[in-house]
Amino acid sequence: MNNQALPPGFQDMMEFSLVEALLGRRSRRFFMGAEIPDGVFAYKSEHEPVPLSELEKLLVVTACGGNTGWHNMIYRAQRYAPHLSNYAGAAGGRTFPSAAGFHTSKTFFTDDEGVYVLDNRDAPAAADKAEDGSLDLNRIVEALKGNVRKLQDGRLRLPSEVPFVEAHNTWVANKPGTLLVMPVADLAQHVLLALCYMLQNGFVLTDDINKRAIPGIEKFKDMVDVNNNWNITFLEQISLAEVTVELSTSCYAGSLMLQAMGLGGWLYDGIDLFSVLGASGLPEVPGLGFRYDANERWPYPNPTGLEGVMEGFCPPHFPDMRAAVDAVCERKFGKGGPYNKETPGNWKDSANVRAAAQVHDERFRECVALQAQYIYDTFGKFPATVPSIFLLTYLQAHHLDLAFYDKFYRPGSYLRTHAAHMERWHT
Repeated sequence: MNNQALPPGFQDMMEFSLVEALLGRRSRRFFMGAEIPDGVFAYKSEHEPVPLSELEKLLVVTACGGNTGWHNMIYRAQRYAPHLSNYAGAAGGRTFPSAAGFHTSKTFFTDDEGVYVLDNRDAPAAADKAEDGSLDLNRIVEALKGNVRKLQDGRLRLPSEVPFVEAHNTWVANKPGTLLVMPVADLAQHVLLALCYMLQNGFVLTDDINKRAIPGIEKFKDMVDVNNNWNITFLEQISLAEVTVELSTSCYAGSLMLQAMGLGGWLYDGIDLFSVLGASGLPEVPGLGFRYDANERWPYPNPTGLEGVMEGFCPPHFPDMRAAVDAVCERKFGKGGPYNKETPGNWKDSANVRAAAQVHDERFRECVALQAQYIYDTFGKFPATVPSIFLLTYLQAHHLDLAFYDKFYRPGSYLRTHAAHMERWHT
């Protein structure tokens, strides 16, 4: 970005303190062009909707999912020291944390112009840190532009009405002029990475639903205590919790950025996740268009992937779970992976650090694949009890209609950045 072309609000944002963002964070839903037709807050905006500028949109998306350089990884695990811990799935760090550095999520977003995906899950560092540890935001945003791909023209086709949107959000969600950010996790891949983690630390699965051990697991008793078990339901529940943290902290980072920029909006989960992904079952509500399956054994449809954009690490996007395991290992140890000595890093001897991890050998992969394939064969999907592709939280950003807040609230309902936003960003 050319500093001479940046609006003065950009500098205001850079000088805004973290403490102000934390203490000033609120859900501020009423935007320019909005209307509440009835009730104690009945009000119709006198403004037309004002979409975010390209710069504003990029900054919000950067806050939700931008690359922030190489992550530091986990250093040591007692069970297999002195090898470096080898849990991570990606080498790059982002604006939000991910359990053990798995990083399976991608950031989708929509506005009046289209539906997009930010695909920087396996991107190299967007910029090197300065000696004081700082990063150049301009360089991060410029790098982000190269990883954004347009998927559809026009706003996400998802009506703001029940059952697609919760009743309390029908007047405000995904409306003209707004930006809606939708981080999506590959939960199938997360569970595979968790299986690798388990085996590395001496555990294997047991089927607590059908009350039996994984058939054939006994042949690996020379490398792991096959009676040291995690239940399938526990593994999948904790994996779901971990990706929920990943998705939610992504949106939370974006919500702090809204305070610094003086934009309205909020973090929420009041849109049906299956409809957003494309599993509404209605052709007129295609959402993001993910492929999904339905089965009478399952309580809900199971999205598995969007071809060429985000394909879950499970069938039908892989021929079997062994192929998915190999893909996970390629992500970890192959070109650009966190444990490939050719991948740059932030250490003085990065090649030596990355090469210190133990590579998952053939027998290790076979054991992981046996457990994963059992789940798929037994339950007809992978994972067994949770969706293959998952999202929960959204961040909406929009321009506040200050008149609404002045009418209904005492002074202090919005920040100085909100009060000055239109003047500092749009004149």
